[in-house]
Amino acid sequence: MLCFAAAPLAARAEEANATPERPAIMFNRWQEDWSVLANPRVARQPFDEFKYIPLSAVDPYTYLSFGADTRERFEANNAQGFGTGSNHNQDYVITRNELHADLRIASQIQMFVQFQSDFAPWKTILSPVDRDRLDLEQAFVALTEPVGGGTLKLRLGRQQFAFDLQRFVSVRDGPNVRQSYDAAWADYENGPWRFITFYSHPVQVQDNQIFDDFSSSKQTFGGVRLERKLSDSLSITGYYANFTQANVHFPNAAGNERRDVFDLRLNGNAQHFDWDIEAMNQTGSIGPDQIEAWAFGSLAGYTFANLDWTPRLGIQIDAASGDRGGSPGHTFGTFNPLFPNGYYVTLAGYTGFVNFIHIKPSLTLHPFPSVKVTLAAAAQWRETTADAVYTQPDVAVPNTAGRPGAYTGSYGQLRVDWTIDRATSFAVEAVHFAIGDALRNAGGYDSNYLGVEIKRGW
Repeated sequence: MLCFAAAPLAARAEEANATPERPAIMFNRWQEDWSVLANPRVARQPFDEFKYIPLSAVDPYTYLSFGADTRERFEANNAQGFGTGSNHNQDYVITRNELHADLRIASQIQMFVQFQSDFAPWKTILSPVDRDRLDLEQAFVALTEPVGGGTLKLRLGRQQFAFDLQRFVSVRDGPNVRQSYDAAWADYENGPWRFITFYSHPVQVQDNQIFDDFSSSKQTFGGVRLERKLSDSLSITGYYANFTQANVHFPNAAGNERRDVFDLRLNGNAQHFDWDIEAMNQTGSIGPDQIEAWAFGSLAGYTFANLDWTPRLGIQIDAASGDRGGSPGHTFGTFNPLFPNGYYVTLAGYTGFVNFIHIKPSLTLHPFPSVKVTLAAAAQWRETTADAVYTQPDVAVPNTAGRPGAYTGSYGQLRVDWTIDRATSFAVEAVHFAIGDALRNAGGYDSNYLGVEIKRGW
């Protein structure tokens, strides 16, 4: 019997003596825990003395950590906005640099500050999210406490958050300047349940001088959200949110906008199948008009796990309502994508999640463990020709609303992602968009996009 008992004891001893791994560089840098460097057996890397600065002789979880990120992307776009209006060929670089400090006190209190410096050399048609020379990206205080068998987390200040696949609420990682929110956030986790409530003023980016980004009551976003893990491979989430903004203009309506948002999502996997389905309904008002809008997004696929390169066949089907027109006071149907992530469709930004039907089959391959190759082809239509064609995020293409031609066009996409190491990644994406008559009659033409990106975190 002693020989049987020795094995588990040896396994436990080996586990206790195992060297902890360094944390990965995460999408949200404030989620990293660098207290692992308190263990002298963890292999050191240059500048680790700044990654973990202990502030207590007895508590390794009280420390200060510094970090940084840089992203460089070259983009070539021969027809931004499909070449309509003043849009023309552009070849440029967008560069994002971030620096942060993270103070932890006894695994309970966190103070996180992050600065950003973003530039767009050679880009002649600048949007508000292209350049921000120096500004405060995040600055919040967080408290974590055990409550009633679960964990309560509170955050107050400028912060970033996202929901699900970031179809409608995102950090906006595609453009140069990320989306931040001046917000109060609370969530409570207990077993398979998670409850979230939040209220925010989304941060508006401007670059007239340094540290001039701002938020105000002219745009608000808040709500409540419930998440439930039904099993290790199946979960369901739902939330209600209220979104308001002042003095907005759509092709068929204008005025102060208020939307009540209801969202439901189901995702999971089983037997090599995976799926993610989300639906949103919006009601409310804009100016004199009542709002009734909707959107649907879905991804599904099957992975051939036993074949070389583990191919995955995928299908993406999305749709969002448009406005069908009418006299003032009519029911307004244009969907507002809120804070969408451009990565969800393509990085090229040709497609906004507004007034469209989008069908996209794809093939994903892994020729090497660190390399992913995605090939896709898609076709899309307008949900109604009474409304415009929209580019990312919700920019109406001039002279398309009310014009004939439901078919918007089709595109092919090639994307390669390479994880070079734990802190460095490389990606290249190419898109060719063949337009339909609605865009051609508006003065547009077929469009080509190339993006080459490298990211490094420390």
